[in-house]
Formats: sequence, structure tokens, C-alpha cells
Amino acid sequence: MFLLGAVCILVIVVGYINLNWGQEVDNTVPENVTPSNSTENEPENPENKTDTNSTEPETPNTNSTETTETNTNTNSTDNGSTETPIENNTNSTETDTPDPVNNLPDEPDNPTNSTENDPSNTTKPETPQPSQIDHEDANDYIWDISDATTITLNRDSISVDSEIGIIIDGTKVTIASAGTYSISGTLENGQIIVDTNNEETVKLILNGVDISSATNAPIYVEDATKTVIILADGTENYLTDTANNVDNGTLASRDALTICGNGALTVSGNSNDAIRSNDGLIIKSGNITVTSVDDGIRGKDYVVIKGGDITVNSVGDGLKSDNTEEEDRGYISVEDGTIEVTSTSGDAISAQTDLLVTGGTFTLTSGGGSNAQTGASLSTKGLKAGLFIVIDGGDFTISSHDDAIHSNHKIFINDGNFHLASGDDGIHADTSIEINNGTIDISQSYEGIESTTVTINNGHFEIVSSDDGIQVGGGENFGGGWGGGGGGGGKFVPEDFIYINGGFIYVDSGGDGLDADGLIEINDGIVIVNGPESRETDMMDSAIDYGFDGSLNVNGGILVAAGTSSMAEAPSESSTQYSVLIKFNSEQSANTLLNIQTASGETVLTYKPPMGYQAIVFSSPELTTGSYKVYLGGTYTGTISYGMYEDGTYTPGTLNTDFTISEITTTVGGGGGWWGR
Repeated sequence: MFLLGAVCILVIVVGYINLNWGQEVDNTVPENVTPSNSTENEPENPENKTDTNSTEPETPNTNSTETTETNTNTNSTDNGSTETPIENNTNSTETDTPDPVNNLPDEPDNPTNSTENDPSNTTKPETPQPSQIDHEDANDYIWDISDATTITLNRDSISVDSEIGIIIDGTKVTIASAGTYSISGTLENGQIIVDTNNEETVKLILNGVDISSATNAPIYVEDATKTVIILADGTENYLTDTANNVDNGTLASRDALTICGNGALTVSGNSNDAIRSNDGLIIKSGNITVTSVDDGIRGKDYVVIKGGDITVNSVGDGLKSDNTEEEDRGYISVEDGTIEVTSTSGDAISAQTDLLVTGGTFTLTSGGGSNAQTGASLSTKGLKAGLFIVIDGGDFTISSHDDAIHSNHKIFINDGNFHLASGDDGIHADTSIEINNGTIDISQSYEGIESTTVTINNGHFEIVSSDDGIQVGGGENFGGGWGGGGGGGGKFVPEDFIYINGGFIYVDSGGDGLDADGLIEINDGIVIVNGPESRETDMMDSAIDYGFDGSLNVNGGILVAAGTSSMAEAPSESSTQYSVLIKFNSEQSANTLLNIQTASGETVLTYKPPMGYQAIVFSSPELTTGSYKVYLGGTYTGTISYGMYEDGTYTPGTLNTDFTISEITTTVGGGGGWWGR
């Protein structure tokens, strides 16, 4: 009996242990559940800005940049001989439709064209981390016409010289094997399908084709490791669909796609995108003209432009890459070529991660241009990227309803010629802008250059703005766009900086010329600021505004800033170069000559402001301790450039005042100073 009781007790104990500790606990978060501590960016507001007080983690990343070409080779012509190598807005107007072949949905567009709420932007690196992986190979541009299978399109039928690897079904032909195929002729309501299972490349030589389809993409790549579209020399090729196309593109590919050759291709997209790859897209050369009711040219993983003449007229984005799932994808790289984009309701060029330009000629119009009236919910920028914009060269003419050049993170401009007109900002980046060289003409903008930190090391700048010329965060206007009110004059923000280390900068502003709630530092270069003009309407604006707790350090270069006196501010005592702020008792009319000269009559400045002014800030290496005189009016016989005279003789007008410099910064007069500064 005792033994039986012991056994019962043992069974009960073992059962208890199994019940409480025997189960394996799974702490893994299901794939479709977002951890509670995950971070997502705020949706893009109508003006597509972000709050400068938000912080983004600065951790290394492997974000893609322009992919490099590692090989060059000779191309084969049609006769087999060799030739030179071929070198929160809804911008999407259509929804993707299921793929009828496999009854699977085609890869969707980023439906909101947002570059914020996606995994690629959860971390933002300090500098671009190049990814040099794309699908290009030197052999892509080599072919032998004698080895090609000939496909002839006979309007309502198709004939071939070899049926190996080819399936014909009425006006549809399916290419089922890798190889080279030369296609010519006209096909009405037909389709070329590429559907192979091997690892080799399919090359389609378009040798003068005109293909239309009522319900499908005229050329559709269902399955192929890589397809190369070759535009035969001197040929014209046409692809057209209708609004009933179910393949989400007129030239549509589910895999890697390359376009090259010296012929012409015209694509009319009446349903969705015109040229579309759900993988990567490379355009090596060719004369390509695109019209589209949605995006013009889209490569989900990347769009790489190596040359060619490209013209896009689209309702949605002109050029677009929108992979939101992989950090080293969603980029656009342009090496060369002539690109003209007109987008009525989208961005001209939009990259989910990085936009990288080393050359090319760009003529871009977005949202109807800088003077258009477009719904505020649409993103209608010229150049747009979610992470980095890096421009090493090129010629840009941009007219945009929204920002002309916009990044949600950082912009680097190393060279190039820019002619920008914008209904919002000329150049905007949420984190920082660094300009090392180039010629930048912003002829129309709300704010000329705007970021949290702006660094100018060299270059030639002409900026016209209805509000601030160069503005760095802090103020309530940062990222506001199309609004009113003063951006500066607020609480000190230590990370808001304007650094000017060289170059020539000319600003004509309706608001503050230079505006920061932190530090403005001028170490070299020439800076000329005009505006604002009227103290009656611009009581809170001045030529230079660094707020109540900020500072303006002038350590070198030449600074001339003319504007109202109500909020005029002199350089800070922490400067190392002498400067003077002169306030006049009354407003001087536009083009009233101003002359500052030493007591001995040596001119240090003769300037003719194009606007009315009541205060002027001047700093120059020629200023030193001693006595000076200020004249208004008079004449000058020398040459004038941007209002400044040189190499001539000044005939004095009326002596207005005199002053003595004994400290690093000097203020003369108090005329009209709203704060008495």
C-alpha cells in the first residue's frame, strides 16, 4: 500500500512539472506584427517638409548610389561588323492590375509616392554608401545579326524564320528561349511576350516595329533573367496600348531590363506606366519619347541612365524608382544624356533613396511649372530623393510648382549649372545642404535655399525669393512653403548653421536675406544681400537675421547687406573682421548710391542697392580702425557689377554721417530701429 501511494505521488509531481515548465515559450514577433518600439516617420505634409526639431539616427547604411560600369566592349551592327560601344500624395493615377499569365498581382507602385514611411529611411547615414551592383554586363551590348532569329510582324499575323524557342498564337508570339531576335513590321492588337526559364539573356532587336495592343502590353517580359531591347540604327519604333491594358505598363518587364542602340523608340502609355521594370532598368542610349497617363519611366529597384535623348510627358512622375523594401534599392543614377520631363501632377524625377547625377542636360517641368496652381496634396518637385541627392555635374533647367531640388535628408552639389524657378523652395533638404561649386541661378522661389545646416564652400549664386533667401530651420516657417510670417528671430537653435567659406552669393529677398536661429559664419567669399525693402510691410524681416540668441561671425570675405532698419542686426563681437552697421534716419529710394570712404578720401565701398533701404551692413578686409565718411548720391565713373562699383572715380553727393571704428563691430545711427538696435 505504501509503495502504491509513493507511485501516485510521483505521477502527480511529474504531471505538474510538465504542465508548468514543459512547454517551449516562443518570443518571436510574427512577421506581420510591428514591434511596439518601432519608429516610423511622420507622413509628408502638403508642402513636403519635416520639422527641424525631429532627430534621425545617423547610423551607417548601405544605401545605393550610382552603379559603375566595369566593362566596355564593341557592339555588333546588323551586318555583323563591330562599332563603337554604346555608350501623402497620390501621384500615381492608376492602380496596378493582376498579371493574367500567372494570375498574380504585378509589383505595385509606391502608391503615395512617399519617400518617408518606408524601411529604407528608418536610419539615415551621414554619407552615401555606394552599391555597385546592377544587372549590366559588357556582353549586353554585343550581338551578331547573323545569329538572330527573324520575327516579322504582318499586321494581323506573325511569321518567323525558325520556330525553335518560339510559340505563335494568332497575333501573340512568346519567346521561350534565350537568344537574339530581330523584330520588324506592324502588329495590330498583338503582343511580344518573353517567358524563359534559363539564365541567359534575351536580346530583342527592334528593327522598325509598330505594335499596338488593346488589352496587354505590346512588349511584356514575364520571366527572363535579363532582357535587352536594342534599337537598331536609324529605325523608328512605336509601342501603344489602351486604357484596358492589364499589364501595368506599355513596355513592361517583371525582371531586369536594358534599352540601348542608336534608333528611336516612342512609347504611348494610356493605362499605367509607359516603360516599367519591376526590377532594375538601364537606359544606355537611344532616342526615347514617352507619354503616359501615370509614370513615364519606372524601375522599381533602380533607374540608371548612361546616355541617350529622353523625352517624357507624364501625368505622374517622369522618372521614378520606388523600392521601399531594400535599403540599397530605389535609387536613380544619371551619368549622361539629354533628359526632358514634363509632369503635370507628379515629380519630374523621384528616387526612393538616392539620386545621383554625374552629368547630362536636364529640362524639367513639374506640376505645371513654378507659376501653376496645383492641389497642395500632390508632390510636384523637380528633383526628389528620400535620402541623398549628390550632383557632380550637369546642366539643369527646372520649373517646379513644389521644390525644385528636394531631399528628405541631405544634398551635396559639387558642380553643375542650375537655372531654377520654384513655387516653393529652390533647394531644400531636411538635414543639410553642402555646395562645393557650381553656378546656381534661382530666379523664383518662396525660400531660395533651406535646410537645417547650409554650407557653401564655393560657387556662383543668384537667388530671388519672396521670403528668405538662405534659411536654416528653427523658425515656424521651416518647411512651411507658400505661407507668411518670419522664419527667424526666434529661440536659439544650436544645430542651425549657415557656413559661407567662399564663392559669390547675391540675394534679392522679400523676407530675410540670410536667416538662422543659430550661427551664421562668413569666412570668405562675396555676399551681397538686398531686402526686404519696406519696413511698413516687413517689420519682422531684415537683410540678415540671426535671432535674439544667435550670432553672425564675419571672419573674412566681403559682406554687403542692405534692407530695412527695423530688425537690422550687426555682426557679432565674436567676429575677427571689422564691420559696420549703418542705420539712416529715413528710407533711401532704390538705386540711391552709397559711398563709404576713409577720412583721407579712399573709397572702401560704392554700392547702388536696387531696392529701397534704410540700413546697410558692411564688412571687408579693407575696413580697419580709423575714421570714415558716408555719402549718399553722387556719381561714379567705374564699372558696376551686381550694384558694386570698382575701377573708377567717385564724385561725392551728400555727406550723410561719419563714424570711427575702434572695435570689431560698429553701429552707426538708430534710424527707425524697431528694437532700437
